[in-house]
Amino acid sequence: MNGRDRDLTGFFKIALALAIVFAVTMALLPKPPHLPIDQFGDKFQHMLAFATLAALASFAYPAARGRKVLERLSFLGAMVEVAQSIPSLHRDCDIGDWIVDTIAIAVVVAIIAMVRRTRPPRLRTLH
Repeated sequence: MNGRDRDLTGFFKIALALAIVFAVTMALLPKPPHLPIDQFGDKFQHMLAFATLAALASFAYPAARGRKVLERLSFLGAMVEVAQSIPSLHRDCDIGDWIVDTIAIAVVVAIIAMVRRTRPPRLRTLH
């Protein structure tokens, strides 16, 4: 990995950490602020959040297997749903949200894996 790739990987690791903090915070706020994407519904917000996390994780850890990215982010989605069951948060725990999270992660990971397979072997782990 050359210097440019290390810089990009470092950038994506920071972006991933910030995105996770933002997503978890928004998911656990008792009254999250209204956003322009609210009009598309809760499931869309879940898909967008976890698709973004999957892309960032895939670029932050290019050598990681897609299965590992899927597993870890899906677990994060499940833990968010468990945390939302805390009564004082006034949020709803919905297994459907976790399923949508996992599907979005799987789709993004699969697309990135297909694109990487089309690259020459020495470039497969690069962004």
